Amino acid sequence: MNILGLKMGVCAAALLLAAPGMAPAAGKPAAGRPWMNAKLSPDARADLVLAKLSLDEQIALLHGSMPMFMGGKKPAGVQISAGYFPGVPELNIPDLTESDASLGVANAGRKDDDATPLPSGLALAATWDPKTAFASGAMIGKEARQKGFNTLLAGGVNLLRDPRNGRNFEYLGEDPLLAGTLAGHTIKGVQSNHIVSTVKHFALNDQETGRMVLDGQIDEAAFRESDLLAFEIAIETGHPGSVMCAYNRVGGTYACENPFLLTDVLRKDWHYPGWVMSDWGAVHGVAAAKAGLDQESGQQLDKQVFFDAPLKAAVASGEVSKTRIHEMAHRYLRSLFAAGVVDHPVTAGGLDTAADALVAGRAEEQAIVLLKNDANLLPLMKTARKIAVIGGHADVGVISGGGSSQVIPTGSASFPKPKGAPQWGGGQIYTPGAPLKAIAARAPGAQVSFNDGADPAAAAALAEASDVVVVFATQWSTEGMDIAMKLDGDQDRLIAAVTAANPKTVVVLETAGPVTMPWRDKAGAILEAWFPGARGADAIGKVLFGEVDPQGRLPVSFPASEAQLARPVLPGSDQNIVETLTPSASKPFDVKYTEGSDVGYRGYAKSGDKPLYPFGYGLSYTVFRYSGLKVTGGKTLTARFTVTNVSNVAGTDTPQVYLTAGPKRTQQRLIGWSKLALKPGEARVVTVTAPARMLANWDSAGHGWKVDGGSYKLAVGPDAATAALKGSATVVAAKLKP
Repeated sequence: MNILGLKMGVCAAALLLAAPGMAPAAGKPAAGRPWMNAKLSPDARADLVLAKLSLDEQIALLHGSMPMFMGGKKPAGVQISAGYFPGVPELNIPDLTESDASLGVANAGRKDDDATPLPSGLALAATWDPKTAFASGAMIGKEARQKGFNTLLAGGVNLLRDPRNGRNFEYLGEDPLLAGTLAGHTIKGVQSNHIVSTVKHFALNDQETGRMVLDGQIDEAAFRESDLLAFEIAIETGHPGSVMCAYNRVGGTYACENPFLLTDVLRKDWHYPGWVMSDWGAVHGVAAAKAGLDQESGQQLDKQVFFDAPLKAAVASGEVSKTRIHEMAHRYLRSLFAAGVVDHPVTAGGLDTAADALVAGRAEEQAIVLLKNDANLLPLMKTARKIAVIGGHADVGVISGGGSSQVIPTGSASFPKPKGAPQWGGGQIYTPGAPLKAIAARAPGAQVSFNDGADPAAAAALAEASDVVVVFATQWSTEGMDIAMKLDGDQDRLIAAVTAANPKTVVVLETAGPVTMPWRDKAGAILEAWFPGARGADAIGKVLFGEVDPQGRLPVSFPASEAQLARPVLPGSDQNIVETLTPSASKPFDVKYTEGSDVGYRGYAKSGDKPLYPFGYGLSYTVFRYSGLKVTGGKTLTARFTVTNVSNVAGTDTPQVYLTAGPKRTQQRLIGWSKLALKPGEARVVTVTAPARMLANWDSAGHGWKVDGGSYKLAVGPDAATAALKGSATVVAAKLKP
């Protein structure tokens, strides 16, 4: 499957036809309601509605509540959810019902819900597969309809600049092309169900510590070539109905009242037609409307409801024009028409959690990364007589991340959250499905014993008496606080004791992102399983026993230590900040992104430092060989090469193509990849063509992308640090529109 040639139309059509609960598209418009003519453009339909609305009625569309805080005022039929905006039923404009969404239809901390949790965002990114991203988005979009929501707060695409960011598990890694592409296809999947998806958090929301007060500072060219590029690709690919702006400041101005972000970039450069909603508690005044914010979300969390009476007063005084109000309401309504929210009203019911869990499980099967496999310890032989399973609550379930994205399905288990963790959530939630059970099911003749790992000495004794050991290790993470780049508690000491007792130890990591591994050299094998989601335990079992080839490739570099980070000391960490759902009174501070666009693997290529594991890395039970590279130039670069499975087992490979140098610039960049399954001995020719923008640099003076003419070098390999093939070609100079 060539990433650049992916076609999703047939899949989308099939999902739309199959999704239950969808009303048919609007036919002949009712008398006096010309906006219900589906043949008109979304913009024309929005304007026809606005012609019927007074100024007060238009403003009423621009601010909404958080139902969990609405108390006795909550309208009948409005469920506990992230956001609610009353519609105009007499004009067929439905209420807007919003759910947090990145990893499933979140349920506001309620237990025993029937929503299906996906694997974490980093797990999805580790699949390197747009088809899986689309299927994941389509599944949660379908569940949203079936649960009565018509808007999902999905599409998290903030780049991983720091592995300690507490929300990294919601996002899609450190590379703008990979993150933007997968976010875009997830959004496509969500919106294939005729509901709205957002893309978030715009922009530079790259740490939780002080997220409501920090000022992110970065050079414009570097910004355009990194964080903004990820958003640009996601918006071009997925066409989200809404963009959610972030809490933090950017260049001294809050993101939700930042004219550079909301007007100059989003509207003038990218020509984005949808509406901008605020994050909850991120509005600081009416000035946000003038800067480009269209809608105030979760209004109870702001100091006052700025987009109601204060906005009316600003119109009366001439501070905000009536034309601007019309524009704000127009953008909102045109997205509802464009996504199909008006023509296909949601109808609750018809949930099929068994089928939905299979979607999540297939995603996790592709996400698991094999980091180490000494002496082919994996896959586990079913002839092992004594198997020890240790730690990680593997007898209960698999860990998940906390905060607004939390999905707590029926049968989940909860363990205490650390002291000082944010106020929301029910602790550390473990999704049902025990890895211990999944392992035992695949070794019916073996003695499978469990030790909880609380006593390293007892765990080591069990390990020594066993043929093979599987240790589960966890790292909990949540919105509102950042984390250490290590396993929780004393798990490093536990693993050191177990691996010393038995070198045939497999370590299965269930982590939010990169962690240090002081025991790495002693472990026999290491799997990164991320936060696995529904049927995640079964996916781990399949990989451990070779039913599935490890297909995951790292979407983020694993640093050897904090010393390799651009900011070894996390900015704001001296303030001991833990964010809640209300604006922080913490002292403002600056975060200077001096690495610019050299995020992750780009920084390692520049410095020459060696990470613990490089971006794109992942082993297989199969051996692949690359050969026959031919590079052609012109308006862009095209790499053509052959991938051969030289082993006796089938497997899946993800060859990656990197730009390594060009005229006036030496910065490594991922410019394309392919994912292909090969039978034993099978060879396949792969063609990857780079988007011209991935060869370009942002020209601030010329305000656009500039491709310098000359020789461009590239490398093909299994990861960012391994150049199996090298080549070059000449590309002609060009200027690309922003």
